[in-house]
Amino acid sequence: MTQDDMQTLIDRLDKLLETERTALLAGDLETIGTLLAQKERLIDRFNALEGAREPDLAGLQQKVQRNQVLLDGALEGIRRVANRMAAIRQVRRSLATYDETGKRRTIDGTMAHNIEKRA
Repeated sequence: MTQDDMQTLIDRLDKLLETERTALLAGDLETIGTLLAQKERLIDRFNALEGAREPDLAGLQQKVQRNQVLLDGALEGIRRVANRMAAIRQVRRSLATYDETGKRRTIDGTMAHNIEKRA
């Protein structure tokens, strides 16, 4: 691979990492998913290079690490939302309370899905 080809590869990955960062900051999970395959292919091409110079790749590595931190944060946010939604569903099904002696008591909730029609 010539130096020009390597620089083209570096430029492509740099642009892709910037696009990924923008998508992460915007919460655009669909775009992040489509970029993953492209990023994997470009990184595989880098890994196949022999004698790739470290200084050329240092900036890319910093961007990869920065995006990984953003991605980890996004995943943590998704987990928290999922946990909160599960808690809300649980509250709809039952209510946990404590009686006057301090014992936990669960009150099952039943939702009537009937509609009463009046004339």
